[in-house]
Amino acid sequence: QVQLVESGGGLVQAGGSLRLSCAASGRTSGSYAMGWFRQAPGKEREFVAALSRSGGSTRYADSVKGRFTISRDNAKGTVYLQMNNLKPEDTAVYYCAATDRVSYLAIVTTIYQYDYWGQGTQVTVSS
Repeated sequence: QVQLVESGGGLVQAGGSLRLSCAASGRTSGSYAMGWFRQAPGKEREFVAALSRSGGSTRYADSVKGRFTISRDNAKGTVYLQMNNLKPEDTAVYYCAATDRVSYLAIVTTIYQYDYWGQGTQVTVSS
């Protein structure tokens, strides 16, 4: 079992930045494919960014491409989502997710492929 805990959310003005963290604990030996998702009120959870188990490949939703960056610090067992030039439409609860049931180079963008989820952190962007 792997436990994921997100942090770093908050209230920020449009154009501002936040960095979300996702700390993993438990059975963290071995590598995991990681993803960030978000869910706005009244909407379905949607893909934001993903990182392969190798750490060498990333993918982003079109809506955040060029503004968000996913990265990991293996020594700290933490994955980050750097969010720049935030917009009001980025307002949502952000969740990190992990799985090791994919190949080393795979990018996982679908919810059902992830086995472990954090509790979420609220990001609110004011206009």
